[in-house]
Order: sequence, then C-alpha cells, then structure tokens
Amino acid sequence: MANSSTLGMKLVHLDLKGAPPRVSYLAQVLPLFRALGATGLLIEYEDMFPYSGDLECLRAQHAYSLTEIDEIQNLAKVHSLEVIPLVQTFGHLEFVLKHERFSHLREVRRFPNALNPHKEESLQLIGAMLQQVMDVHKGVKWFHIGADEVYYLGEGEESRQCLSEGECTTWKLFLNHAKAVAQHVVTTFPSVTPIMWDDMLRNMNEDLLIESGVAKLVEPMIWDYVSDLDVNNRIQLIEKYQRCGFSKMWLASAFKGATGVNQSLTHIKHHVDNHLLWLQVANSKVSGLIQGIALTGWQRYDHFSVLCELLPVGMPSLAVCLQILEQGGYTEKVIELVEQSLGIASLDIENLMSCTIGSFPGSDVLALVSQVALFLETSVDELLENNIYVRGWFSPYHRKRQVVHPIMVHHFHPEAVSLLAKWTAIRDELREALNKIYYPDASQEWLEENVCPTLEKLQQFVEDADRALQAQT
Repeated sequence: MANSSTLGMKLVHLDLKGAPPRVSYLAQVLPLFRALGATGLLIEYEDMFPYSGDLECLRAQHAYSLTEIDEIQNLAKVHSLEVIPLVQTFGHLEFVLKHERFSHLREVRRFPNALNPHKEESLQLIGAMLQQVMDVHKGVKWFHIGADEVYYLGEGEESRQCLSEGECTTWKLFLNHAKAVAQHVVTTFPSVTPIMWDDMLRNMNEDLLIESGVAKLVEPMIWDYVSDLDVNNRIQLIEKYQRCGFSKMWLASAFKGATGVNQSLTHIKHHVDNHLLWLQVANSKVSGLIQGIALTGWQRYDHFSVLCELLPVGMPSLAVCLQILEQGGYTEKVIELVEQSLGIASLDIENLMSCTIGSFPGSDVLALVSQVALFLETSVDELLENNIYVRGWFSPYHRKRQVVHPIMVHHFHPEAVSLLAKWTAIRDELREALNKIYYPDASQEWLEENVCPTLEKLQQFVEDADRALQAQT
C-alpha cells in the first residue's frame, strides 16, 4: 500500500484562467486542503497575475493585486502549503497572443495559441513575464514553465523554412525553446528548479532527448487524467525519462475538469479510478524518482473555452482524491474522513453528487449547481415538449400566429408561471452564492452558459401564454 512518503508532495492545482476565486474564499478552503492531505499549491495564474508596464494589457479585469498575491502566499505559508507558480511559456499562450501588441509573435499568424520560437523577442517576452512573477514569489523552490500542447508548432513561416532546410525537426524546435526558457530560469534564479509538462517529450527519440541537455535543467510532470490509466506504460515512460537523464519527476492526476469541456458536475468515480492507478505507479519500482503529484483542477480547457466544473463543485472529488493519496487507497477511513471534513451525510462516488450535500465552504454552490444541472432543463422540457395541452394547442405554430384555444391555456399556464418563479428564485440564489466566491464576470458567465438559455425559453413561453390569456378578455 502506498503512503505519503512514497508520493512526496501533493499539490492542489488552482487553474485561474477561468472563474478565479476571490482571496476571501481561498482563505476558507486552504486550511481544508491542508487538513485533507495537500502539501502545496500549483498556481496557474494566466491573466490573473497583475502584470505591469509593457505587460499590463495581459491582466484580466479582476486580476489579483500584488497585495492579494502576497495574501495568498501568506495563507499558504500559515497552512504549510508550498507554492509553485505556473506560467505558460510556449503553448497555451492565448491570453498573451490574442492581444494585437503581441500577435506578431504567434507561430501561426491566424492562431494565438503558440509562440514563435525563432524570434528573439519571444524569449524576451517570456523572460519579462517570469521576472514579474518571480519578483513577488521570493523563496520558491520550483517554477512550472508549462510547455504542453504546443499545437501547430512547425507550421509557421519561419519554422517551415527551417524544416525545409533539413537542419531541424519539430522536436528540435520544441527542445531548443524549452531549453532556452529553462536555462533562463536556472541562470536568473539559481535556487529554482523548472518543472514542465511532459506530453511534448513522450514520443521523442531517447538519443535526441539526451543530446538536448534539457534533462539537466527541468523536472518533467507526467500527466494523465483518464480513468483507465495504463500503469505499465506510465512506469515505462518514467524509466525512459530516467535513461534520458531526468533525475526527478512529477505526476499529475485530475480531480475535476478532465471529463468534458462544459462539464458542470464532477464524476467522482472517474477521478477516484485515476488516482488509484497513479498510486500503483507511485508504489512501483520507480517510486524513488517521484518528486510529488499535482492534482489538477482545470477550470477551462484553454483561454477561450467555456467553464467546466467550478471549484466548490469539485471539492468532494478533491477531498476523496487527496485522502486516497494520503491513506494509500479508497478505504472506509477515507470515506469517514471525507464525510466528516465536508459535512457530508453519505459520500456517493458512483453518481453525480446530490443537491443537498455538505457544509464546507461553497457547499451551497454545489447544491444549487446540482439542482440546475440535474433538473432545470428536464423540468422545462417536460412542460414545453411533453405536456399534451402544450403540444396539441400551444405549439410554436400557434404561439407565432396567436391562434390559441382559450380553454386550453388554463391547463398549463399556472404550472408554467410556478415553474418560472421557482427557477428564477434559484437563479437569483445561485448568483448570490457565486458572487461570494467569484467576481461578477465569472458568475455571469456560468449563469449565461448554464441557466439563462433554458430560463429565457421558459420566460418567453410564459409571456406568450400571458398574451393569449389577455387576448381572451
């Protein structure tokens, strides 16, 4: 059975590129993270970092202030949580390259996802970003430089020219830039070790990896979020990296945000299975190479995608997964501790969480989101599509032409009005709960994506019914 020492550090990933929590909420949940077994935070700032000077345009509307970042770090220190900042330096740079000021640094002119590795200004930009983040993270031991999913690398004009000359490959393009960034980190901040996602390294030739020298500079973070993770394959990958000179490595699981781009409720069983398989990897012959594991909690798949599960919604999953890593398996003790810590009457990992669960910070958001996700659309569809009086005497054809049998409206109008009042009240209650945790733009985005379309359809239906009744008088 694995234990905490086998896995090393356990980092909770805060993905701030979507629905970044207010610092006041982080103050409530960080002690809970620690109590459940976390030993650190992997903070992916994206546009929530208060960049200044030439980089000021990168800041989101509600970006944290420097004072707030200091407060987050102080909270982490109080609760013995190691902070590791994460700044993307190659792929997933939409939050930078979407701006006209930096659009000339795109690998492919049309796409704002990846940086052009040929331009000296690209490295200058990354250096400036890293410097500003490091200036307010004194004393950190690791810095995550991202570098995953560098899509369309090699398809830019300068890359195509380089590839056509036969002197480079796409792999070399990646390694050269990643090594330059890592070298900048270790040279500028000698006490800091860079971490990078491993996916761009997985299929590389071992000789090429060894020759690049990148293994002397970085620690790869091997990520896999699937519920049927191939344990032997991951062990073999770790052994490959060891042969290539990487002395320490990290693992990365997921507690939310990895089962659907617009997922609103967390499939806990999926994430439990993922962590149980990572435990097998950590408890294998490669255990001595593992520096720690990051439990990722993705809030968007990329800068432009919709929100997936909110942090409070994923809290039961995070709690279970942390305790699985802490206890070395999914045991009765895990269930008992999670139920006690979160105020859950009965933990159910097989089904989507019920709408009356928990007393942890943000549990009201989980309850209300569950109601919306499980019942809003189905209840409205039941009225608009399955009610015989609506289908027979108040169809879109009838509503458009206002040709309505007056008696029939009375069969569904009271139900429609009642349903609208119910869901309007839930929407308002959820907005209030969200605004305690998130900034108004995040709350509004979630409501517009998940509540408003159905509620507006119901609102229009009630207004049409009201007009039909008024026409009778």
